[in-house]
Amino acid sequence: MKAALLAQDGSVLFEARRPTGREHGTDAVVATILDFAADLAEEGLRRFGQAPSAAGVAVPGTIDEKNGIAVFSANLGWRDLPMRKLLGERLGGLPVALGHDVRTGGLAEGRLGAGRGVDRFLFIALGTGIAGAIGIEGRIEAGAHGYGGEIGHVVVRPGGPACGCGAKGCLETLASASAVSRAWAGASGDPAADAADCATAVLAGDPAALTVWQQAVDALADGIVLAQSLLDPSTVIVGGGLAEAGDTLFTPLRAAVAERLTFQMPPKVVPAMLKDTAASLGAGLLAWDLLSTEVTA
Repeated sequence: MKAALLAQDGSVLFEARRPTGREHGTDAVVATILDFAADLAEEGLRRFGQAPSAAGVAVPGTIDEKNGIAVFSANLGWRDLPMRKLLGERLGGLPVALGHDVRTGGLAEGRLGAGRGVDRFLFIALGTGIAGAIGIEGRIEAGAHGYGGEIGHVVVRPGGPACGCGAKGCLETLASASAVSRAWAGASGDPAADAADCATAVLAGDPAALTVWQQAVDALADGIVLAQSLLDPSTVIVGGGLAEAGDTLFTPLRAAVAERLTFQMPPKVVPAMLKDTAASLGAGLLAWDLLSTEVTA
């Protein structure tokens, strides 16, 4: 878990990290989150003589932002967790905002990172799976049901690999860090090989690695071009573990996107700036937005 105290202008006053403790079960994870938030609030009081004005929390899985419910997380094991209520009670009635981790990370990238000053962008996180966020004039469009930006489940290879969502050929089955790891483990004959090893082999000119890498790049480019046709963002921000490969990813990806475009205006394809702190910074922005909304109301 990553946490931060954020000033109203988005500057970071204090940062901390703590393990989730998920090996001890769901209840332990929830207790750890609440304890971490309480400790952070106390840290703010000690350092600045003032308690935080609001709190934001970003979690993975399916969420109900409006009602503050963490609906489901496969990794952390909860269902219908009243996260906003629990955190508000632990923090003495402090206003609490709840957000989806990737959309919240996209919010931070839009206001503080690679999307700063960009009015329309698409944020794509390449990790265990692939998720995204649609940025519009400093806010994130969550969609009518809270599933906006789920580019990882756009089908780019009909009839392709089975996805955990139940479909086949979803983008995340081909271009996520997990997908590249699986493909390279099979191609290299090393079951322990991962996406980072594949990127290293690509730099060394390994033909098998180049094939695996290009297949992932082509799938990702197909997904980006589809999104470009629908959303017309000026910038596509790519983050997550796979983006750590730098030019090894971005050089062929930009070329693959460019060669697929016909009438569409080409987007800038850029790396994310905030790395793994994006979601915690975005959670702070959600908290400040919550206060702004309350004042306006």
